Amino acid sequence: MTKHKHLTLEDRFAIRDGLKKRLSFKKIAEIIGKDCTTVSKEIRNHLVYKRTGNHGRPYNPCAKKLYCDLRLICNTCTAKRIPAFCQFCSECHKNCKYFEHLVCPKLTKPPYVCNGCPVRDKCREEKRFYDATQAHKEYTLVKSESREGITLSEEEVNNINKIVSPRIFKGQSIRHIHENHQDSLMVSQSTLYRLVEYNRLDAINLDLKRKVRYKPRRKKKQYKVDKTCRIGRSYEEYLAFRREHPNLPVVHLDTVEGKKGGKVLLTVFFEGFSMMLAYLREANDSQSVINIIDRLYMELSPSLFTEIMPVLLCDNGSEFSNPTALELDGQGNRRAHVFYCDTQAPHQRPDSERNHSFIRDFSPKGKSMDHLSQNDVQRMMDNINSYSRGNISRDNVGLKSAYDMFSFYYGENLLNALGCKRVPSDDVTLNNSIWKNHESVDQNLFLDSEPEIST
Repeated sequence: MTKHKHLTLEDRFAIRDGLKKRLSFKKIAEIIGKDCTTVSKEIRNHLVYKRTGNHGRPYNPCAKKLYCDLRLICNTCTAKRIPAFCQFCSECHKNCKYFEHLVCPKLTKPPYVCNGCPVRDKCREEKRFYDATQAHKEYTLVKSESREGITLSEEEVNNINKIVSPRIFKGQSIRHIHENHQDSLMVSQSTLYRLVEYNRLDAINLDLKRKVRYKPRRKKKQYKVDKTCRIGRSYEEYLAFRREHPNLPVVHLDTVEGKKGGKVLLTVFFEGFSMMLAYLREANDSQSVINIIDRLYMELSPSLFTEIMPVLLCDNGSEFSNPTALELDGQGNRRAHVFYCDTQAPHQRPDSERNHSFIRDFSPKGKSMDHLSQNDVQRMMDNINSYSRGNISRDNVGLKSAYDMFSFYYGENLLNALGCKRVPSDDVTLNNSIWKNHESVDQNLFLDSEPEIST
């Protein structure tokens, strides 16, 4: 039996074939030369879920479906035969108050999957499979990302910052600091250099006497908090989720940067309405995004938040690399589903990218936002949201402002809770002259640059 070896693609195909032949984990382990616990963990860590029915009977996970006589629970029945019993519909169980979810008892014990199940083609419940190709792809991604960036939490970075940055400002080198504070830092010298390189500390490269003389490397690795955050949340899985839940609203989260290392904006774009909110942050870190989402969740109330922001579509920035904190509230209750766009694919969110061009009319790319306050940002977004323009998702409404569209569907009270104000059409200004006539007053933002939301 080989030890300390990773499973290869051939090993995973052997596991798949063994499951199809209904072999035990022990027998499969003997074939690939591993321990049976390795086979068990491999299968449970790479499950693929499928919701399919059988011939003439669609997917329905209700425990009462065999003796259910309800009809037409849905407003528009999707069954081929109308009127039809709800047990023959794949959508009715979502709206039925008597619904009880049925989980196949065979999936709670080995082999945990349906690969070798003899009645799989007759089953109408949710199925679980082990796919060797998909499992190897997930393994390769995790192995690759585990060797990138810095695996440190926000709290650990803050503690390092308190020790390192003040001493760098005194002219000390990182080597000197590390030599005298190894027990407190608990990281290597190279990690400290990378933290400075990624702008995770108050000290920057210009504060290091000799670092600025070195020729920069060609490629900078991205700082990430959660190495496996995108597994199960890719754009393809987002599209599959949307096919199952076509009526759920989608909100795009993105970052608009000015000058590197300065203040940044978190934009919250409501798909289908062209409505966009923007919140000023002191730094482009994940904790500031979490703070803003938490504040919105509490200010709007949990029920209203889950109604208007149930699906969050993010880009691949490190500020969105803690999806669990965005999806769950403080008590562990789900409040949203987080998905990620593909790398360098702005066409997957064309509406929000188009809205960012309005922001660039106020603050061009590369220009610092440090002089702005949240009041300035809110005034800018009020003008942008009050500008009448076409909506590609709702062509039949003509030229309407995002404010009008959003208030028509959700009401003025929600916009007031979000701190949005309508600007008269003749007074709409789409450049930074709106700030010249108003004195910029800094607000007391909540921790890590939390914006104030008026109620």
